[in-house]
Amino acid sequence: MSDELVISQPQGTVCVPAATLARIVVLAAELADGARVRRSRRGVDVEVAGESATVTLRLAARYGTVLPQVAEEVQRQVAGALQQMCGVEVRSVEVAIEELV
Repeated sequence: MSDELVISQPQGTVCVPAATLARIVVLAAELADGARVRRSRRGVDVEVAGESATVTLRLAARYGTVLPQVAEEVQRQVAGALQQMCGVEVRSVEVAIEELV
């Protein structure tokens, strides 16, 4: 595992630190209606292996939302953003809904 994504291109190498990947994850996850990423240090974990990533998120969900639907939308948004912005293969997006707001 690495603390950054390294993308090899014909013109050179692009390095994306895990903190930048985590910020992409937060912004993408919060596009899902009813989801808010926990602001603790453990709210987002991105593990990088080669050009692929595994994401773990701890969320607060709005009361009254259908929790499996919120989690599925978060997974879709996060995987799509990482694929589109970084070209990274997302192996999994694990979602834990720890709080209702």
